[in-house]
Parts: sequence; C-alpha cells; structure tokens
Amino acid sequence: MSLLVVGLSHRSAPVSILERAALSADTRAKLLQDTLAAEPATEGTVLATCNRIELYADVDKFHAGVAELSTLLAQHSGVGLDELTPYLYVHYEDRAVHHLFSVACGLDSMVVGEGQILGQIKDALALGQDLHTAGRLLNDLFQQALRVGKRAHSETGIDRAGQSLVTFGLEQLAQDTPVETWAKGKKALVIGAGSMSSLAAATLARSGVSEIVIANRTLARAERLAQILAEPGGTGVAAHAVEMVAVGDELTRADVVVSCTGATGLVLTGEAVEDAVQDRTTPLFLLDLAMPRDIDAAAHRVPGVRLVDIESLAEASADAPMAADVDQVRGIVSDEVAAFGAAQRAAHITPTVVALRTMAADVVASEVARLEGRLPGLDEKQRAEITQTVRRVVDKLLHAPTVRVKQLASEPGGAGYADALRTLFDLDPETVASVSRADLNDADVKNRGRV
Repeated sequence: MSLLVVGLSHRSAPVSILERAALSADTRAKLLQDTLAAEPATEGTVLATCNRIELYADVDKFHAGVAELSTLLAQHSGVGLDELTPYLYVHYEDRAVHHLFSVACGLDSMVVGEGQILGQIKDALALGQDLHTAGRLLNDLFQQALRVGKRAHSETGIDRAGQSLVTFGLEQLAQDTPVETWAKGKKALVIGAGSMSSLAAATLARSGVSEIVIANRTLARAERLAQILAEPGGTGVAAHAVEMVAVGDELTRADVVVSCTGATGLVLTGEAVEDAVQDRTTPLFLLDLAMPRDIDAAAHRVPGVRLVDIESLAEASADAPMAADVDQVRGIVSDEVAAFGAAQRAAHITPTVVALRTMAADVVASEVARLEGRLPGLDEKQRAEITQTVRRVVDKLLHAPTVRVKQLASEPGGAGYADALRTLFDLDPETVASVSRADLNDADVKNRGRV
C-alpha cells in the first residue's frame, strides 16, 4: 500500500483560498482522469466538500506523487501552485488512512461530529468507481471509512457534540433564540436543490417555517424537492418551486434564505439584497453554505440583514465539543487504522502465496506425469494414491511457512516478506501479477455494488 493524500481544508487554508480552489463536478472528473494519466498514480479519487478538497491516490513514488498531485490540484483549481502550496497538507500510508477515518467520524469537520461528511465520502467513492479510477485499495479504504464513521456515531456520543452545518448555521442566525422559536411562521427561500439544499429545506420545515420556496437552475429538481417536502409522509410544509429568474422577487417576500449551489459566480449580489430590504420592516436572514460563496459578502453591511457564511461559521465553531466523546472516537479511529493496515499488509502477500501454491501444484503434476511414464503398469487406484500422497507431502511442507508468512506480513514492516518469498522460491513475477489482477477485478465487481 502506498496511499497518498494531498489536500487543503478549513484547517489549513483561509476561506478566500478554499473558495477559489473549489472544484465543479466536471472539473473533479477531469482531475481524476489526469491523475490516472500521471506516472506515479495507479488509483485516485477526490473528496470535495464546502470546506475541503482532497485528492487520494495509490502511488509508487512518494516525492514524485506529492509533486504530481499538488500540480494537478493547482491546475484544476485555478490557484497557482506557488500560492496554493503553503496551504496544502500531505499524509502518506497509515497517516493517510488515519486522516480519512478521522474525517469520516467528523473529527476534522468545521462542526466536530457532524454526520453529513459520510454522504460526501460515499459520493467520492462513487465518483471514483464510475470513472474506474478507484481500484482495490481506494475501494477498501473508503468502504472501511464509511463503516468507521457509522461505528463512531453508533457507539459514542459524538452526535451530541456535532450537528450538521445547516443546523449550526441556523443556530448562528437565531443567535440566543432556540431555532424552533426563531423559525416559527417564517417564509423561507432555499436556492439550490442538491444534497445540502435538500437538508436545509428539511431542517427548516422541521423547525417550523410556514412556507418554503425552492429555486434551482433545473426547475424539475426544484419541483421534485418541493413535492417531497409537501407530501404528508414528508414534512407537510407548504412548498413550491420557482425558476432562478424569480429569485429576486422571492427575496422580497422571504424572511430567511439558505443558498447552496454549484455556481462559480455570485447568486445574490449586494445590490440585489439591498433592493430586497428597502421597504421591509422585518430583518432578512441569509445563510450561505456554498463554496465558492453564493451571496456577496457586502450583504453584511446592509442594514436589516444578517448574513452567516462559511467564513463566519468557521469563526463560530471554535467552541470545544464534549472531550470524552471525542477521545472515545479517537480511540476507535486508532484501532481501525491498525486493523486496516494489518489487513492490507496481509492481503499484499496473498498473491505471492497463491503463486507459490500454484507452482507447487504444477511441480506435483509434472512429477506424477513423469512417474506414469516410467511406470506404465500402474493402475488407476495406484496412480490416484501416489498423486494424493505427493500432494499431502507438499501441502504439509508449505502449510506452516505460508501461515506464518501471512502472520508476519500483517505486522508493521511486514511488506518485505512477500519479496523474500518470491526470491526464495524463484516465483514468476507475471504469475503473481496475474493473481493480483484477478483479485482486483473480483474486488471491483463486488465493491461497485456496496456504495
């Protein structure tokens, strides 16, 4: 395993850099394609959220891998490499596994313990699978990260410490008032119809708003979300959809606006916000969860407007969550990292062991055939008994070494045992490689159905 992650997040970079480095869906796909075309990488996928961009790859050379992945992130983000480099972090092998497992548990989130990151990890894996850039290592890694995250939420009280970014943002808008009290009877406008916007709409509905308007570039998606919200089995709130051109009119009627789109430019300018509040007597609350931002930061200065965005959320998230729960999750992460590393090291030697047993079987078959040529008078029963005896001898001779080498290979520093086995028994490298390819194809078929 030579897992490498190069990335930046709210912990390493200011919002202004994260905003400029944000990747569209098409850009992520191109980034992965170019990553696989790069010489050091054999697998890759990208985890991109509103406050992190991380490129994961299986590389055969550390320094070349870091240089190539950093360059690719700079090229596709549009931020120059010299400007981007000071904000990049690098994790390798077990440290990279530890990082992803921590991310999956919400330990590295802006709001510690939030669970939405699990859906984003799932999306990152699905993207790598769809583009055939995620192989056995990344499939195993991301599947295990999802399980670790779920374990942390089910076995600890990390949920008490963390919330979704939506809930946290609404709490910042409401300030010292309970969200349910603050939201009751308000009219809400949600701009966007993706996963974050859907979560925002559902959270607003549960909080007691009287009406929700969904605006989206694709009207059909907005209509579908509005339908789900309005259904008796859903939230039952009054909801309807509008096209993006109607946002200006809806802005004058809304009390609270949540925006999270994939737009590369501003959705609401400072002038549009100022125009919307000219004749109103009640405040306008704006929550911008997009990266890059949807709402002009100048809206902060408009009288009667309260704007909370990713930058202000980062400042407000400094309050420490429950230390005992966080410590418990950290323990889970450490245990899972050790288990994952041992499993990967053990799996690394399996093709060599299979190749050794294949070679032994070929030797048995060859020697039995030679014996039959020298003793043509053997009957079927005698040939079968001799063949079975030779096979038992070979199996007994190989049993203890192969079991022990798997145990040793699962320990730190055990990767060299596979090389030693190949050298001692003069195994054909192509035979070992063919077993690895077969395992990889089987794993790909299996994992694509597990996301």
